[in-house]
Amino acid sequence: MKTYLDALGVACALGVGKDAVAEALFEAAPHGLRPLEGWVPAHSLPLGEVTAALPAVPAGLEHRDTRNNRLLLLAAQEIETEIRDAIARFGAARIGVVVGTSTTGIEEATRNIAARGKSGAWPDGYRYIDQELGAPAAFLAEWLGVSGPCYGISTACTSGARALLSARRLLRLGLCDAVICGGADTLCRLAIHGFHSLEATAPGRCLPFSSARRGINIGEGAALFLMTRDEAPVAFLGGGASSDAYHMSSPEPDGRGAVEAMRLALDAAGIDPGAIDYVNLHGTATEHNDAMESRAVAGTFARAVPCSSTKALTGHTLGAAGALEAAFCWLALRDPHRRLPPHAWDGQPDPALPPLAFTRVGDTLPPGLRHLMSNSFAFGGNNASLILAGGA
Repeated sequence: MKTYLDALGVACALGVGKDAVAEALFEAAPHGLRPLEGWVPAHSLPLGEVTAALPAVPAGLEHRDTRNNRLLLLAAQEIETEIRDAIARFGAARIGVVVGTSTTGIEEATRNIAARGKSGAWPDGYRYIDQELGAPAAFLAEWLGVSGPCYGISTACTSGARALLSARRLLRLGLCDAVICGGADTLCRLAIHGFHSLEATAPGRCLPFSSARRGINIGEGAALFLMTRDEAPVAFLGGGASSDAYHMSSPEPDGRGAVEAMRLALDAAGIDPGAIDYVNLHGTATEHNDAMESRAVAGTFARAVPCSSTKALTGHTLGAAGALEAAFCWLALRDPHRRLPPHAWDGQPDPALPPLAFTRVGDTLPPGLRHLMSNSFAFGGNNASLILAGGA
């Protein structure tokens, strides 16, 4: 049974909406990341912030008011017509919601905890439920009035990718006729301080796979798909997931778990590695992740498949990254010029790593049916790989 990604709503540091994000993405727009102060004392870090005004939560949902939910709503509003049409067609009970996240309402909780430390009492309006990992999915379901399966996924940086895998499973099991799926994460002090304390944040723009790479940039974003069984221009052929459980924060050096996820994805799609026309790399610009992924990709593909990391344009959006980078593949498949996301870096490959065929501005897909892969790898050895197809 095939599943399709009928519609996409997206917002990130590159812009709001498919058109704005696509133009900035394919031209490697430099404005996605900018130095911001105040997140880490005495440091100015490049962060991928969404600067657009976020919509207010709808009346009656004030109890769900967090920045994460507002950003999620911004992406959802772009495809509200398609979602409402699906509800009218299938019924509210046949629409599922699966959202990946890792930060949800933690920034608001951090402020409230600090206030309680000063006053001894919780501020009015503090709700623990806002920081629960299922809160974004519940917010969407309440806003839309749908009553199908609804839950959140939090597997660190594979959360958004696994949300798509779960949505496909709901459709294939016949539990839903349409699923709203994706990921959303917003900038928060807990995550930024955590990565900074691990000495994993770069002082400048991150440089994935470069010999000069020094760590990640954190970003925020939301990407939501409407997935159905109805034929559409972009098919979601499935994916693979694995967990090598090598270390709490470091990847397995040889990339065995990453290789397994990619091979499972190829099996699910029913294609061999030679059919893949582009890979969106996880590419965090950390020393160990880039080394692991370059080995895994070089070992999986016998030829030099075009590939890039887009995190130098958006920042690493954590729980949203898997969905956001799948969205970039969706945009490439729908682009009238068939453009590929370029690899933004300093052009200085690490000689200790297997060479990869990094894309440049202006690189395009050949005509015909094309298959694109998106990789996401996370703390704890959690790995996910997705395959999208289109363009025939």
